[in-house]
Amino acid sequence: MRQKKIFKINFVCRSENLSGGQRVIAIYAEQLTQRGHRVTVVIPKRRRQSLHDRARALLRQRVWASGGSNNHFSFFRNAPFEVRRLAHPGPVTDRDLPDADVVIAGWWETAEWVAALSPCKGTKIYFVQHHEIHDYLPMARVQATYRLPFHKIVVAPWLKRVMREQYGDDTVDVVPNSVDRTQFFAPVRGKQLTPTVGFLYASASFKGLDMTLATLQIVRRRIPNLRMIAFGSERPNRRLPLPAGTEFYRSPPQDEIRNLYARCDAWITASRSEGFNLPALEAMACRTPVISTRTGWPEDAIVTDWNGVLVDINDVAGLAQGIEWMLSRSDEEWKTLSANAFATASAGSWEKSVKMFEQSLEHAWSKSVQGEPSSKTKL
Repeated sequence: MRQKKIFKINFVCRSENLSGGQRVIAIYAEQLTQRGHRVTVVIPKRRRQSLHDRARALLRQRVWASGGSNNHFSFFRNAPFEVRRLAHPGPVTDRDLPDADVVIAGWWETAEWVAALSPCKGTKIYFVQHHEIHDYLPMARVQATYRLPFHKIVVAPWLKRVMREQYGDDTVDVVPNSVDRTQFFAPVRGKQLTPTVGFLYASASFKGLDMTLATLQIVRRRIPNLRMIAFGSERPNRRLPLPAGTEFYRSPPQDEIRNLYARCDAWITASRSEGFNLPALEAMACRTPVISTRTGWPEDAIVTDWNGVLVDINDVAGLAQGIEWMLSRSDEEWKTLSANAFATASAGSWEKSVKMFEQSLEHAWSKSVQGEPSSKTKL
């Protein structure tokens, strides 16, 4: 039996933040370490935003919810692997990270940095958690990173299709995200005495918060006693004000988020685009059915009337109908939806995902050692 290779692995991050994507990187770094690999996570100092950039962001009505660090929490605090917090902002260069077998970029800008690294820093891998084609990013540069001759690991089948159809890369591994069931769980329950919905407050336009708020206005007229619970890493702003009476929790402790999910009869996500959508999966792990637009993981996981409701992007009327339908179920009908949501979230595990991720690393490294290109794409 062939002995498993122990890898030296470099993860290159853009900055330290509270994004779902960085949480996933932290999970893989920890679990790969537990499996015997030597992992280093490199994090450059956050670049200070200029007054011009701040003004432009405000004019574009953007709030960078996940861009800043949080003084009270980090996904890399007390990590069992090496974390190199650099004294300078990006780019990350050869001198900033150790020699390794593989080096992993998890964002378009870090892919540019990794492209310039020497071969001794590792076989180059692009961990694609979203198709980052947004009007506030330099789209030509972003698209160019998807054409880099890196081996790609993506978090969802739709991203594999995009890499093949738009960038000509058909050697892409799909490794789905999972959920930590020691962190996100809830006992069997019935409906709340007061109908309750929850949502994430994230103001980036592709998250569809404006759609969620418009939907809740409609639903609240029909269900006046509707309770609304929201959390997020940014303060609500005047452009996207929360409905009166909404319970809002800013950057709640990680071990309290499950209780927020479990207090809801439905979790709402109206995203226009998602790489995966971890909150939807976490909510379902806490036995809360999800009402979602057709993006990311929910598009493949949610079956309308079975574990939630799936509607088209920007369909405010459909979202409102879905919420009203969910909240009008009998207690027994809702319990069935809740049980199905839980079963959906329980289908995978981080243990399965990390084994797949590990296999993808070996796949990429083996091809590199044998002198094969990591993908069929070219610069």
